[in-house]
Order: sequence, then structure tokens, then C-alpha cells
Amino acid sequence: MRTIKYQLLDIIPCRNVLGEGVQWNDQDNAIWWTDIQSAKLYRYHPDSRQLSQWDAPERIGCFAFMQDDSRLLVAFASGIAWWDLQTGQYEWIARPEADVRGNRLNDGRVDRQGRFWVGGIVEVRETAEQTTGLYCLDHDLQLKRQLTGLTISNGLCWSPDSSAMFHADSPSGNIDRYPFDAATGTLGSPQVFVSTASGIEPDGACVDAEGNLWSAQWGSGSVQVYTPEGQMITRIELPVSQPTCVAFGGPGLSWLMVTSARKGLDEAQQQLQPEAGNLFIFQTNARGLPECRFRGSEKLMNI
Repeated sequence: MRTIKYQLLDIIPCRNVLGEGVQWNDQDNAIWWTDIQSAKLYRYHPDSRQLSQWDAPERIGCFAFMQDDSRLLVAFASGIAWWDLQTGQYEWIARPEADVRGNRLNDGRVDRQGRFWVGGIVEVRETAEQTTGLYCLDHDLQLKRQLTGLTISNGLCWSPDSSAMFHADSPSGNIDRYPFDAATGTLGSPQVFVSTASGIEPDGACVDAEGNLWSAQWGSGSVQVYTPEGQMITRIELPVSQPTCVAFGGPGLSWLMVTSARKGLDEAQQQLQPEAGNLFIFQTNARGLPECRFRGSEKLMNI
């Protein structure tokens, strides 16, 4: 088993309240992410060190790149929409939980076949039985609910060969592994892949080229790395207690990019964690996999 090595390369001082959804865009060689609570989208060009931001019409849970960068596919708080960054215009595609008071859309990702998956969060519990779900938007913009009974859907990623999907309902402390039919997007019966310690919640995750799973773990101050069999092999310590999401990018997809949050920290805790809410970039000896882009049908792409 190869030893994973890493070194902190840079910290981007963005001071997010709830940084999330980090991705590498291989067309503009930039890092993109969102601050959910501030309803902002960020882009950072490492070569020029230029940081750009956009104000969103709603909070952004996650987003996906298209085959070109003319628009984004975005899971806003109340639904999924196209969003044109140049004009600011957006067009709703589906709003699966807009009528559920206290819920919003949260973590998501595009699978290797080009479908957009997004889960929800019970942000304000209005009823004891209130839950959220996990949804898949296929190539023809048909939305299907794949999982029910969730509280905070997180950590979506797929094995390199697309035979397995990983997903966490964060408060459970479990990352589950689902058999995955790549052709149909169908899930099999889950098994617990790993369980976190009490008080630590699995958040955003990604898989590297060797099939290792990298998990940002809220409350732990770390990113933990697991083999395809679920054995923890590396713990990357951070100077913040609430890492939120991870992705690979940069030269050879060898950078690990980690977002973080200040949400819920009192003044004393923020003084002890002055880097909370910033973006961290680590140089690793691992290699990630390219971030997938949403692929609609030919008819859709010609609209």
C-alpha cells in the first residue's frame, strides 16, 4: 500500500460562513466553490491569484459544469436551475422540495455518465417526521428520487469504475456504499463503508484514481482517507474544526482542495481558529479523477 504524502500549499482567505461544493474546472484551470450561507459563488485562478465572486439569487447547495462554461447547472436552496453568470438569468428545471418548509437542497455531484445527483437537508425541523431525499437529474432533465428518509445528504462520489456510489446521511455518522448500475443509475442495497467517531459527521467526499475515498469530517478538524475496503490510511490535520468538502485539481490533479466553515463557531472559537471559512490547497502524491460535467441529450444541448 502506497504511503500518502501531503503538504499545505496555500490558504485562500475567503472567510466563508459555510464553504462547500469545491470543484476544479479543467477548462479555465480554476477552483470553484460556494459559500452556502452567503449565497455566493467563488472562482479562484491559482496562476494569477485572482479571486472572483458572484451573488446568487438563492443559496447554492452545489453546482455542475456543462460541456461548455456558458452556464451552470445549480442546485439552489429551493430547486435545480440553469444559471447564466454573464446575464444573471436563471431558469428552473425542478423544485422537488420547495413546498417542504425547513428543507433546502444541499450536496451533489455529477456521476461519470453525466447525470446530476443532489440531496437535501432538513435545515429547520418543522415536524418530527420531516425528512429529505436524494435525487438524480438524468440526461433528459427528468428528476427521480433515489433515496428517502434522510436528514443531511452528503458525501456523494463514485468508485473509479462506477460500480459503487458512496453517500452519507451526516448525522448517522456512516458513509454507506451502494452497488451502482452505471447504465441506469440504479442503486443496490447499501452497506456501511465506514463509521465516524461520536460527534463527528462525514461531509463532502471524493475518490482518487486508486479508489481511495477522501472524506472531510465536520467536527474532527481533518480529512480522512480510506482504502477501497474502508481502512483508514491517512489523516490530514487542518487548523479548523469544520472542513466541509474536498476535491482534486491542479497539475496532474494532485492538489487536494478543502473548503471549511465558520458557521456555529462563537467568538472565542473563531479567535482560536482564525483560518475557519478559508479554502485550503494541499500538494499530495495522489492523483484525482477529472470532475464530471452534466451531459444532456443532443436535443437539450441545442436549446
